[in-house]
Amino acid sequence: AYMGFWDNIKDKAAQMNEGLKAKAGQFKNASFADASMAMCAMIAAADGTIDPSERKKTAAFIMNNDTLKLFDASELQEKFNHYCDKLQADYDFGKIEAIQSISKLKKKADQARAVIQVGIIIGGADGNFDDDEKAAVREACFAVGISPNEFDL
Repeated sequence: AYMGFWDNIKDKAAQMNEGLKAKAGQFKNASFADASMAMCAMIAAADGTIDPSERKKTAAFIMNNDTLKLFDASELQEKFNHYCDKLQADYDFGKIEAIQSISKLKKKADQARAVIQVGIIIGGADGNFDDDEKAAVREACFAVGISPNEFDL
């Protein structure tokens, strides 16, 4: 039987996580932290709203992510909340700001790809990577000039 790429999102996410962990040292910079938190906020707000439980859940996934453990937890929390607040106050403007942060990695293909993977890992962490979340990751792909096809999006 044909298995779709996303049928087993939890395994996929775990594999991506391992791959990222191996390279994590390269990502320790402010632009990567910013872009990955912007990506996570976009995932949390993917359906157009962020409810507190969604925010909490995403924050928990962020804190448990091995690649993101490189960064100061309170700094990540602050960045994540910043983007969530922006998205909550004005979804369209918030999204523009989040996408701009992500697009700063355009010339750093490795880091850009890692941010996309963080988005997929966070989006799939609950075992359900839905169409809204996929669309958010697709937008991030376009922002950094990576083909969404690379990730079966």
